[in-house]
Amino acid sequence: MIKKLDILIIKAFVGPFIAAFSISIFVLTMQFFWLYIDDLVGKGLDLFTVLKLVGLVTLFWIPTALPLSLLFSSIMTFGNLGERFELIAIKSAGIPLLRFMRPLLIFAVFVSGLAFLFANNIIPVTQKKLSALKYDIIVAKPAFDIKEGIFYDKIDGYIIKLGKK
Repeated sequence: MIKKLDILIIKAFVGPFIAAFSISIFVLTMQFFWLYIDDLVGKGLDLFTVLKLVGLVTLFWIPTALPLSLLFSSIMTFGNLGERFELIAIKSAGIPLLRFMRPLLIFAVFVSGLAFLFANNIIPVTQKKLSALKYDIIVAKPAFDIKEGIFYDKIDGYIIKLGKK
């Protein structure tokens, strides 16, 4: 049976969870692009390919972002409840700690089950498509990757060394 206390805690938790999940997905996706920026720039990629790459990378990072956002939002929720002295009121009413933490524990177990199913069924397909798309972008659509002071031998019959760009 859901009580008013459970609804209060869930309402206090949902906003920070969505915000923390969005921020952690954004940071992890940007980490991927910072890692592969040299391979992506200058390839003449169309908008559909870039959006497909962003979608696959975002799907790939969801199981990593979920625990981060659960931890951060639960700390924020109980911190806000403690800051407004609601935890003191709950404890002085005689409600045990595990009783008012129960809605978040149930939510965490539910999200863990969904994360398991997601990681078990969707992540392998996403990883395969992401690897194939990265291969197509990096190898199949080569651009001149000439760096200063390094010999470039990707053109048949030619070796180029660039002094300064």
